[in-house]
Amino acid sequence: MNAAITVFLKEVRENLRDRRTVVNTLVTGPLMAPLIFVLLINTVITRELGKAEAPLSLPVAGAQYAPNLIGVLKQNNVEIKEAPADAERAVREQDADVVLRIGPDFAKAWDKGEPAQVELIYDASQQDARGQVERLRKLIDAYGHRTGALRLLARGLSPSILKPVVLADRDQSTPQSRAGLMFAMLPYFFILGGFIGGMALAIDTTAGERERQSLEPLLANPVPRWKILAGKLGATTAFAITTVLLSIIAFAVVTRFLPTEKIGMSLTLGLRFVVATMFVMLPLAALLGTLQTLVAAFAKSYREAQTYLSLLMLVPIVPTLLLSVMPVKTQLWMYAVPLLGQQVTIVRLMRGDPVSDAALLLCFVATAIAALLAALVTAKIYHSERLAISA
Repeated sequence: MNAAITVFLKEVRENLRDRRTVVNTLVTGPLMAPLIFVLLINTVITRELGKAEAPLSLPVAGAQYAPNLIGVLKQNNVEIKEAPADAERAVREQDADVVLRIGPDFAKAWDKGEPAQVELIYDASQQDARGQVERLRKLIDAYGHRTGALRLLARGLSPSILKPVVLADRDQSTPQSRAGLMFAMLPYFFILGGFIGGMALAIDTTAGERERQSLEPLLANPVPRWKILAGKLGATTAFAITTVLLSIIAFAVVTRFLPTEKIGMSLTLGLRFVVATMFVMLPLAALLGTLQTLVAAFAKSYREAQTYLSLLMLVPIVPTLLLSVMPVKTQLWMYAVPLLGQQVTIVRLMRGDPVSDAALLLCFVATAIAALLAALVTAKIYHSERLAISA
């Protein structure tokens, strides 16, 4: 094993000499993703809360036909403005988010006690308009329900007769489980961190050395090639694990500065989350490092290897997208599938749901076996004499 340790130390030392790679791998990668993530979420939350509390500027056409409705809207922090001549065009061209149109028949229907129609003109494809439309819809619905109740009371009837069934909500979610909806992409950042952490070293120790023609003299040494491979994989895995650990710690720190409590959510990534996540990510870091080394072994240049590994980087996002589009109940077998097991484990830990020790161990062992199989395939490639040929 002395040869494997020597190769390991050699690769680590050479990679540490490249300050640009070290900064990108151990600093920029683990820190930039959490910072961008937190800034994005913080901006969205602050903006939506600001829009919910700010006065709603509402262009109204035909306000004179429903003075009572306009008065109620003004009492609920709605600023009434004159509507544009062509409301539909103004909405399509984003000159207005929503326009309320009241027809001249409103007063006649209202006096007869018939349903009086108003129109909400908006573009559902505009993200900014959704909150204002929903806010305005609730105000108008509340006004309609209150007016209907008063009409029934005026006729000596109880408003409760219109509600033969009363639906009582019993929401079983917790502030932390609700946060899981917003932060569903968090596991991908950890997996991507492990991928980025080992990518530079995996390329340099295979395709890079082939391009520099330094791999052939290394393989010519009277040392079993599996020991050389073990040293290279050890160095790649070490950098991947370091990046994952830094990413987990960075997210655990920066998420404390998110104003999630303002929207009824709570995201606490405590010590158990860090330890359990790191436990299941250890074999995955080894698997990713081995796969990167395996793919890079087929490339004859550094640039070619970068192209291959860039495509391989898309693989980890598949479980995240599948669970986002097709959410399913967590089953025990899912923990035995690499990538999927880590995704399920991290999401459940993030939501505060219980994850048994058996499930954690299954995730670790299954991924470790996959990493071992990938290492055996890579070792077979390393025994090929074509590996050292650079052209």
